[in-house]
Amino acid sequence: MPAKVTDTYVYLDYAATAPLCEEAARAMEPYLVPGRANLAAGGNANSLHSAGRAAFERMERARRQVAHDLGATRPDEIVFTSGATEADDAAVLGLAHAAAGARRRKGAGGFTPHVITTALEHDAVLAPARRLEADGMRVTYLAPNARGFVEPASLEAAIDADTVLVSAQMANSEVGSIQPVAELARIAHAHGALFHTDATQALGKVRVDVGALGVDAASFSGHKVGGPKGVGALYLRARTPFAPQQLGGGQEGGRRSGTQNVCGIAGFAAAVAAAADAEAEAERLRALRDQLYAGLTAFEPVSATVPVEPGSRDYLPNIVHVLVDGLESETLILRFDMMGFGVSGGSACSSHSLEPSHVLRAIGVQGDAAYGALRVSMGRYTTQEDVEAFLAAVPKALEW
Repeated sequence: MPAKVTDTYVYLDYAATAPLCEEAARAMEPYLVPGRANLAAGGNANSLHSAGRAAFERMERARRQVAHDLGATRPDEIVFTSGATEADDAAVLGLAHAAAGARRRKGAGGFTPHVITTALEHDAVLAPARRLEADGMRVTYLAPNARGFVEPASLEAAIDADTVLVSAQMANSEVGSIQPVAELARIAHAHGALFHTDATQALGKVRVDVGALGVDAASFSGHKVGGPKGVGALYLRARTPFAPQQLGGGQEGGRRSGTQNVCGIAGFAAAVAAAADAEAEAERLRALRDQLYAGLTAFEPVSATVPVEPGSRDYLPNIVHVLVDGLESETLILRFDMMGFGVSGGSACSSHSLEPSHVLRAIGVQGDAAYGALRVSMGRYTTQEDVEAFLAAVPKALEW
């Protein structure tokens, strides 16, 4: 039987979702009271009466905070969404169609829109990329190297005069590799293409400054940084061409229709603010990451999936990914769960698939090795004692 999830359960799957942080809970508290007592906070932010104006002001305060913490130039560059999946979908489809339409209006002859992404991306980017292919656009999927990085030279080789959009994640959710986003964006812009990054996993673990990165768009999710589920944001640099994908009442400046989740937005902004200065926490997590890699790979059947050197800043400080020879991910996850540890094999969005991760295939992990993937990911509430308890449980999980 699975272990009962109590205060003693050791949660090590922060890359899937982070527990709600205190700052987000406090920010949302006024919206979670029932009935008439909620009127001062629970109005529709698009209504003209006092309750609506109060909700609007709270939402715009959150927008200003998020814009500041992410390095945006203007608050209206932040578009609130239902999460990173919607933000990714909107960015890939909305930027590609808008940029292609602009090229066509300029009378480009023999023009077939070209989009470039990477084989490492989350399905929230890969699925709309496949939709663009079905719509007649060319799509190139850049292969990473064996260490999990997309090399700028591969983008230089793939980009051409018809390229309208490049989308490359900032950090990988499985092996933790941090991509050279600023350099990739520079190459895209040098060839007249827009650039989007899925920064969902990077936020709160490394500094995310969209202005310094030079990106046109970036996607974020609340629940990855201790905010509530069901809310996120799309950064859209001012004057970036964009075709809205969610139509209706014209909220969010016409870029994302639908009544805004002010409660969730308040929690999201508070969580982003709490995670904005990531360096001290990153140092703490980096030490735990290195301890986990050393402890896990000391067991004979366990090997590191990518070569993360102690102290490395090329990989996220909170993710450990290993391959366990002779065992499958599902077996390991259930064994650890029965002992009171929550870990994963990779992305939670594909955890029910029996196929090896597309990320592992992309970096060259072959055959049965990919079936033994184990990901341990940490966060704000992970302690030294949690890591030591997990490592002490590894022999039993391997020798069950």
